[in-house]
Amino acid sequence: MPKVKNKIIKKVQEKKAKVAGVPELINEPIKSNKKTPQLVRGFKDILPSEQKYFRFIGNRLESLAQDYGFEKIDPPILEETSLFSRAVGKETDIVSKEMFSFETPGGERVSLRPEATASVVRAYINHGMLNLPQPVKLYYTGPMFRYERPQSGRYRQFSQFGFEILGDKHPVLDAQLIILANNFFQEIGLKTSVQINSIGCAVCRKEYKTQLVNYYKTQKANLCVDCKERLYKNPLRLLDCKEEKCSIIKEEAPQIVDWLCDECKNHFVKVLEFLDEVQLPYNLNPSLVRGLDYYTNTVFEIWPEGEEKKSQSALCGGGRYDNLIELLGGRPTPALGVSVGIERTILKLKELNIEIPDREKRDIFVAQLGEAARKKCLPLYESLRKEGIRVAENFSKDGLKAQLEIAGKLGVRYSLILGQKELSEGTILLRDMEAGVQETLNFNKVIKEVKKRLENQ
Repeated sequence: MPKVKNKIIKKVQEKKAKVAGVPELINEPIKSNKKTPQLVRGFKDILPSEQKYFRFIGNRLESLAQDYGFEKIDPPILEETSLFSRAVGKETDIVSKEMFSFETPGGERVSLRPEATASVVRAYINHGMLNLPQPVKLYYTGPMFRYERPQSGRYRQFSQFGFEILGDKHPVLDAQLIILANNFFQEIGLKTSVQINSIGCAVCRKEYKTQLVNYYKTQKANLCVDCKERLYKNPLRLLDCKEEKCSIIKEEAPQIVDWLCDECKNHFVKVLEFLDEVQLPYNLNPSLVRGLDYYTNTVFEIWPEGEEKKSQSALCGGGRYDNLIELLGGRPTPALGVSVGIERTILKLKELNIEIPDREKRDIFVAQLGEAARKKCLPLYESLRKEGIRVAENFSKDGLKAQLEIAGKLGVRYSLILGQKELSEGTILLRDMEAGVQETLNFNKVIKEVKKRLENQ
């Protein structure tokens, strides 16, 4: 090994000698006329300073999933385009205007997923989950893609997590899903309001759509451009329009709860009774329809408290989709789900200055002075870590002051300091960062001593 090391040193010295007469070759910066690539519009980097929010939400998500008995599923980002056109609806804005779709070299028509429920349902069918004990409770988290106008809290690549319950029609599940979603926002410090409605089944909704179209035809001249199109293609979406003039018109529109069949009405009443049992406040919102074709019966959204009148204010939304599994080729199977917008939730946390904990706090910082001490500290660090001690370092720094400043910012309780004097004596310094005092320890016994201190604090 020393021979190899000596050869490397010799080559470096020879190279230095060759360029000794032309220092400009070393010092002159490399010039480039190439323009630095920029972010694609509607996309963003999630920088280290943002990661604590995603980590915070992810930890809460994992905890809730365990509490309520959900198991994780990771569907792919890329799916057949037909999956979304069939599930979400050809006339929805998502499918008609917002999907990133393209043809593969093999001639397949595929799309980046604009939402995940359709993917979860496809997986449920493909993998024969109908044969598992029902209901099957799944959750997911990851990026979605929609080509829409970028705005505050909305990107063309955005993150969602969601919970799906497949295989059971009992109204208690509707209520429990709403409770779960509401608990998530309460537990991260957001005050919210639950908006809820029923859009019935295909049978009772058919008559309601006729009444709704007849009413809106009398107001056609005052509708926005999009609603004039929705009037004939997707009438329920008329109630979802956020344009001010359309919002005024919908105040006098027929309400779907008045047209529910007995079965749908009974289901909805039971959902509300379960919510009443846990004393969860909610607002009956007759205009709430959600934007996707697959919804039936219960639909709900959770809004930031005090923002009920603002457009695009929902932090999450969901409901039943009892016909979707059959629509995608499975057996008739009831199901429901909810999805949460992560970026929009983070935006609200920031607006309200809600404090988010940084990464897990470190207990020990290892500092060193000199190359010999650095070599000794490297294996010490690994030994501390393997003993389960939460340890930090910055071995590339030379000065002790700079290293201890980092230790202070990390909020560690103790710093271990190894310098030339300690090396020669077989010792190491233990500094109490709170008290500002330090003592000398035997280097070979430092791990045992550190563990004892941490257990007793």
